[in-house]
Amino acid sequence: MTASSSPAASADPLADSGLVVVDKPAGMSSHDVVAKVRRAMGTRKVGHAGTLDPMATGVLVLGVNRGTKFLAHLTAATKSYSATVRLGERTTTDDAEGETTARTTPLDDAALVAAVADLTGDIMQVPATVSAIKVDGRRAYARARAGEDVELPARPVTVSRFDVLSRAGDDVEVEVDCSTGTYIRALARDLGGHLTRLRRTEVGPFTLADAVTLEELAEQPALSLSVDEAMTRCYPTLPVDAEEYTALSQGKRLKARGLDGVHAAVGPDGRAVALVAERGGALATVFVARPSTL
Repeated sequence: MTASSSPAASADPLADSGLVVVDKPAGMSSHDVVAKVRRAMGTRKVGHAGTLDPMATGVLVLGVNRGTKFLAHLTAATKSYSATVRLGERTTTDDAEGETTARTTPLDDAALVAAVADLTGDIMQVPATVSAIKVDGRRAYARARAGEDVELPARPVTVSRFDVLSRAGDDVEVEVDCSTGTYIRALARDLGGHLTRLRRTEVGPFTLADAVTLEELAEQPALSLSVDEAMTRCYPTLPVDAEEYTALSQGKRLKARGLDGVHAAVGPDGRAVALVAERGGALATVFVARPSTL
């Protein structure tokens, strides 16, 4: 590779690609946020990494331009939330937007502690009826809102932390760390209540410290993280030389290095060229961030 064709000597074709981390306001769908980010960033190529309910606020990770391609590889196995649960009142949606379906005697403090303990760890959880899970090709929430009876099977999730911070009457403030696919509304339901507030504080390695409001983004459009920053935050790095960089940009396999799991291959210029993993006795590309065709 000549100096003129080296990654360091060329303009970065991914300068406008990466992630935007938004602190989503209440009352907006994730699709609404995508539309706002498209306008702010001046591109149609925007997608989100998992929805957040309209009533919820907090961390929503979006990909911009080629950053949308990285979303499928974004490591966000765990998520964290703060929430308010109102005990003793069930609703159709397991949150404050639904109609009340039943009122029961709220759990006392001792029963609450026991119930929270039962919902902590590796558990089987029945998802919220108004979830985005598909049932025979249609979203569960669409079937439920059409008046259909929706029964979803329980599935394994992990609640690694479920802390009760305080209680004021029937309102309980909680914090939850959990696996992707866990429904906080379902936890509230299983405590005999519903959510009145939900705020997502972390998605994998991305936190509220990374997030901007939509107003801030409109005033000063900018990526929260470049593709390089996103890849190296989500994965351990593997330094590669210029020749290996070029080979990976072409999707070629390299000699095995004895790696465990996926790594971000980073060239001499600090740019991440690809995600790689060892397969079939060689180092193969999982995702090429900077293909040679760019």
